Amino acid sequence: MLEPVSAITRLPPYKAFSDGDKKMQGFWNLLSGDEQEALSGLGMRRDYTPSAAICLEGDPATHVFVLLAGWVKILSTTKDGQQIVLALRGDGDIVGEIGGETGRRVATIKAIDAVRALTVRYDRFRSFLDTNLGAGQAYRSVVTQRWNDADTILRSRTGTSGAQRLAGLLLDFANRRGQGVEGVIHLVLPLTQEELASLAGTSRATVTRALSNWRKRGFVLTAQRHITIIDLRGLRQAAGQQR
Repeated sequence: MLEPVSAITRLPPYKAFSDGDKKMQGFWNLLSGDEQEALSGLGMRRDYTPSAAICLEGDPATHVFVLLAGWVKILSTTKDGQQIVLALRGDGDIVGEIGGETGRRVATIKAIDAVRALTVRYDRFRSFLDTNLGAGQAYRSVVTQRWNDADTILRSRTGTSGAQRLAGLLLDFANRRGQGVEGVIHLVLPLTQEELASLAGTSRATVTRALSNWRKRGFVLTAQRHITIIDLRGLRQAAGQQR
Protein backbone atom coordinates (compact mmCIF):
# COMPACT_ATOMS: atom_id res chain seq x y z
CA MET A 1 0.00 0.00 0.00
CA LEU A 2 1.37 3.40 -0.98
CA GLU A 3 2.16 6.10 1.55
CA PRO A 4 0.03 9.27 1.52
CA VAL A 5 1.37 12.27 -0.36
CA SER A 6 2.18 14.11 2.87
CA ALA A 7 4.56 11.33 3.84
CA ILE A 8 6.06 11.00 0.38
CA THR A 9 6.99 14.65 0.11
CA ARG A 10 9.01 14.48 3.34
CA LEU A 11 11.38 11.90 1.86
CA PRO A 12 14.76 13.04 0.55
CA PRO A 13 15.06 13.49 -3.22
CA TYR A 14 16.34 10.53 -5.20
CA LYS A 15 19.23 11.30 -7.53
CA ALA A 16 20.88 8.78 -9.80
CA PHE A 17 23.34 11.37 -11.11
CA SER A 18 26.09 13.12 -9.25
CA ASP A 19 25.54 16.62 -7.89
CA GLY A 20 27.81 18.02 -10.58
CA ASP A 21 25.87 16.52 -13.47
CA LYS A 22 24.39 19.51 -15.32
CA LYS A 23 21.96 17.28 -17.17
CA MET A 24 19.82 17.45 -14.05
CA GLN A 25 19.82 21.25 -13.94
CA GLY A 26 17.54 23.72 -15.66
CA PHE A 27 18.50 27.08 -17.14
CA TRP A 28 17.77 29.03 -13.94
CA ASN A 29 19.99 26.75 -11.86
CA LEU A 30 22.90 27.22 -14.27
CA LEU A 31 22.90 30.99 -13.69
CA SER A 32 25.04 32.68 -11.09
CA GLY A 33 23.41 34.56 -8.22
CA ASP A 34 24.11 37.87 -9.93
CA GLU A 35 22.65 36.62 -13.21
CA GLN A 36 19.51 35.40 -11.46
CA GLU A 37 19.10 38.77 -9.78
CA ALA A 38 19.61 40.63 -13.07
CA LEU A 39 17.07 38.46 -14.92
CA SER A 40 14.55 38.79 -12.09
CA GLY A 41 14.76 42.55 -12.45
CA LEU A 42 13.71 42.29 -16.08
CA GLY A 43 10.55 40.27 -15.51
CA MET A 44 7.65 39.54 -13.22
CA ARG A 45 6.93 36.53 -11.04
CA ARG A 46 3.55 34.90 -11.46
CA ASP A 47 1.81 32.03 -9.70
CA TYR A 48 -0.37 29.45 -11.49
CA THR A 49 -2.75 27.00 -9.88
CA PRO A 50 -2.70 23.28 -10.78
CA SER A 51 -4.18 22.64 -14.27
CA ALA A 52 -4.02 26.35 -15.17
CA ALA A 53 -3.11 27.14 -18.77
CA ILE A 54 0.04 29.26 -18.79
CA CYS A 55 -0.25 29.84 -22.55
CA LEU A 56 -2.26 28.37 -25.42
CA GLU A 57 -1.09 26.97 -28.74
CA GLY A 58 -1.60 29.48 -31.55
CA ASP A 59 -1.77 32.56 -29.31
CA PRO A 60 0.59 35.51 -29.89
CA ALA A 61 3.88 34.97 -28.05
CA THR A 62 5.40 37.87 -26.12
CA HIS A 63 7.17 36.35 -23.08
CA VAL A 64 9.46 33.51 -22.11
CA PHE A 65 8.80 31.63 -18.85
CA VAL A 66 11.43 30.50 -16.36
CA LEU A 67 10.01 27.93 -13.96
CA LEU A 68 11.05 28.70 -10.40
CA ALA A 69 8.87 26.05 -8.76
CA GLY A 70 6.45 23.37 -9.92
CA TRP A 71 6.01 21.32 -13.06
CA VAL A 72 4.26 21.86 -16.38
CA LYS A 73 3.32 19.72 -19.36
CA ILE A 74 3.83 20.84 -22.94
CA LEU A 75 0.84 19.91 -25.12
CA SER A 76 0.02 20.05 -28.79
CA THR A 77 -3.13 19.26 -30.76
CA THR A 78 -2.93 17.05 -33.84
CA LYS A 79 -4.86 17.67 -37.06
CA ASP A 80 -7.52 15.19 -35.96
CA GLY A 81 -8.03 17.06 -32.68
CA GLN A 82 -6.09 14.71 -30.40
CA GLN A 83 -4.07 16.40 -27.67
CA ILE A 84 -0.65 14.86 -27.10
CA VAL A 85 1.98 15.48 -24.42
CA LEU A 86 5.29 16.56 -25.93
CA ALA A 87 7.34 17.00 -22.76
CA LEU A 88 7.40 17.77 -19.05
CA ARG A 89 9.38 20.66 -17.63
CA GLY A 90 10.15 21.47 -14.02
CA ASP A 91 12.04 23.61 -11.52
CA GLY A 92 14.63 25.78 -13.24
CA ASP A 93 13.57 24.99 -16.81
CA ILE A 94 12.87 27.63 -19.42
CA VAL A 95 9.71 27.19 -21.53
CA GLY A 96 7.99 29.11 -24.29
CA GLU A 97 11.27 30.24 -25.80
CA ILE A 98 10.44 29.06 -29.33
CA GLY A 99 7.58 31.54 -29.53
CA GLY A 100 10.15 34.32 -29.61
CA GLU A 101 11.25 33.08 -33.02
CA THR A 102 7.83 32.25 -34.51
CA GLY A 103 5.70 35.02 -32.97
CA ARG A 104 3.05 32.43 -32.04
CA ARG A 105 2.81 29.77 -29.37
CA VAL A 106 3.68 26.42 -30.95
CA ALA A 107 2.30 24.48 -27.97
CA THR A 108 0.08 24.82 -24.92
CA ILE A 109 1.79 24.96 -21.53
CA LYS A 110 -0.31 23.76 -18.61
CA ALA A 111 0.58 23.64 -14.92
CA ILE A 112 0.69 20.15 -13.41
CA ASP A 113 0.93 21.36 -9.82
CA ALA A 114 1.29 24.81 -8.27
CA VAL A 115 3.76 26.73 -10.44
CA ARG A 116 5.73 29.91 -9.90
CA ALA A 117 7.30 31.34 -13.04
CA LEU A 118 9.38 34.35 -13.94
CA THR A 119 7.94 35.89 -17.13
CA VAL A 120 10.30 38.00 -19.24
CA ARG A 121 9.58 39.78 -22.50
CA TYR A 122 11.50 38.31 -25.43
CA ASP A 123 13.35 41.51 -26.26
CA ARG A 124 14.54 41.86 -22.66
CA PHE A 125 15.52 38.21 -22.51
CA ARG A 126 17.59 38.46 -25.70
CA SER A 127 19.31 41.58 -24.37
CA PHE A 128 20.05 39.76 -21.10
CA LEU A 129 21.70 36.89 -22.96
CA ASP A 130 23.72 39.31 -25.10
CA THR A 131 25.07 41.20 -22.09
CA ASN A 132 25.67 38.21 -19.79
CA LEU A 133 28.05 35.77 -21.46
CA GLY A 134 27.65 33.08 -18.82
CA ALA A 135 23.88 33.17 -19.16
CA GLY A 136 24.18 32.99 -22.93
CA GLN A 137 26.34 29.90 -22.63
CA ALA A 138 23.89 28.34 -20.16
CA TYR A 139 21.01 28.96 -22.56
CA ARG A 140 22.89 27.44 -25.49
CA SER A 141 23.74 24.41 -23.36
CA VAL A 142 20.08 23.90 -22.46
CA VAL A 143 18.94 24.22 -26.08
CA THR A 144 21.66 21.82 -27.25
CA GLN A 145 20.70 19.29 -24.57
CA ARG A 146 17.06 19.44 -25.65
CA TRP A 147 17.97 18.81 -29.27
CA ASN A 148 20.15 15.89 -28.19
CA ASP A 149 17.34 14.52 -26.02
CA ALA A 150 14.86 14.83 -28.89
CA ASP A 151 17.27 13.03 -31.22
CA THR A 152 17.77 10.25 -28.66
CA ILE A 153 14.00 9.82 -28.29
CA LEU A 154 13.48 9.61 -32.05
CA ARG A 155 16.27 7.07 -32.42
CA SER A 156 15.01 4.96 -29.52
CA ARG A 157 11.54 4.64 -31.03
CA THR A 158 12.93 2.67 -33.94
CA GLY A 159 14.76 0.10 -31.82
CA THR A 160 12.78 -0.27 -28.60
CA SER A 161 9.35 -1.47 -27.56
CA GLY A 162 6.68 0.71 -26.00
CA ALA A 163 7.21 -1.03 -22.66
CA GLN A 164 10.95 -0.33 -22.78
CA ARG A 165 10.33 3.35 -23.49
CA LEU A 166 7.79 3.55 -20.66
CA ALA A 167 10.31 2.02 -18.23
CA GLY A 168 12.92 4.53 -19.38
CA LEU A 169 10.42 7.34 -18.91
CA LEU A 170 9.71 6.28 -15.31
CA LEU A 171 13.43 6.11 -14.59
CA ASP A 172 13.83 9.63 -15.97
CA PHE A 173 10.96 10.81 -13.74
CA ALA A 174 12.68 9.13 -10.78
CA ASN A 175 15.86 11.10 -11.50
CA ARG A 176 14.03 14.40 -11.84
CA ARG A 177 11.27 14.27 -9.24
CA GLY A 178 11.56 11.05 -7.29
CA GLN A 179 11.55 10.92 -3.50
CA GLY A 180 12.96 7.91 -1.75
CA VAL A 181 15.22 6.08 0.65
CA GLU A 182 16.98 2.71 0.65
CA GLY A 183 16.36 2.05 -3.01
CA VAL A 184 12.59 2.61 -2.86
CA ILE A 185 11.54 5.60 -4.98
CA HIS A 186 8.17 7.31 -4.71
CA LEU A 187 6.77 9.32 -7.58
CA VAL A 188 3.82 11.68 -7.41
CA LEU A 189 2.84 11.45 -11.07
CA PRO A 190 -0.17 13.62 -11.93
CA LEU A 191 -0.52 12.19 -15.43
CA THR A 192 -3.16 9.95 -16.96
CA GLN A 193 -2.22 6.67 -18.63
CA GLU A 194 -3.04 8.32 -21.96
CA GLU A 195 -0.51 11.06 -21.20
CA LEU A 196 2.12 8.52 -20.14
CA ALA A 197 1.49 6.67 -23.40
CA SER A 198 1.88 9.90 -25.37
CA LEU A 199 5.21 10.70 -23.71
CA ALA A 200 6.49 7.15 -24.26
CA GLY A 201 5.31 7.05 -27.86
CA THR A 202 3.10 4.03 -27.32
CA SER A 203 -0.53 3.07 -26.71
CA ARG A 204 -2.57 3.24 -23.52
CA ALA A 205 -3.07 -0.54 -23.76
CA THR A 206 0.71 -1.04 -23.71
CA VAL A 207 1.02 1.18 -20.62
CA THR A 208 -1.71 -0.80 -18.85
CA ARG A 209 -0.12 -4.16 -19.72
CA ALA A 210 3.39 -3.05 -18.78
CA LEU A 211 2.39 -1.64 -15.39
CA SER A 212 0.40 -4.80 -14.64
CA ASN A 213 3.38 -6.96 -15.59
CA TRP A 214 5.79 -4.93 -13.47
CA ARG A 215 3.45 -5.06 -10.48
CA LYS A 216 3.32 -8.86 -10.73
CA ARG A 217 7.13 -9.03 -10.98
CA GLY A 218 7.56 -6.76 -7.98
CA PHE A 219 9.15 -3.86 -9.85
CA VAL A 220 6.55 -1.21 -8.97
CA LEU A 221 3.49 -0.44 -6.89
CA THR A 222 0.83 1.83 -8.35
CA ALA A 223 -2.05 3.93 -7.07
CA GLN A 224 -3.97 6.81 -8.60
CA ARG A 225 -1.36 9.34 -9.78
CA HIS A 226 1.36 7.60 -7.71
CA ILE A 227 4.04 5.06 -8.60
CA THR A 228 6.56 3.49 -6.24
CA ILE A 229 9.63 1.85 -7.78
CA ILE A 230 10.63 -0.97 -5.44
CA ASP A 231 13.02 -2.84 -7.75
CA LEU A 232 15.17 -0.28 -9.54
CA ARG A 233 17.41 -2.90 -11.14
CA GLY A 234 14.41 -4.78 -12.48
CA LEU A 235 12.93 -1.62 -14.01
CA ARG A 236 16.29 -0.78 -15.59
CA GLN A 237 16.36 -4.22 -17.15
CA ALA A 238 12.82 -3.66 -18.43
CA ALA A 239 14.08 -0.47 -20.06
CA GLY A 240 16.93 -2.35 -21.70
CA GLN A 241 19.54 -0.61 -19.57
CA GLN A 242 22.55 -2.58 -18.41
CA ARG A 243 23.37 -0.75 -15.19
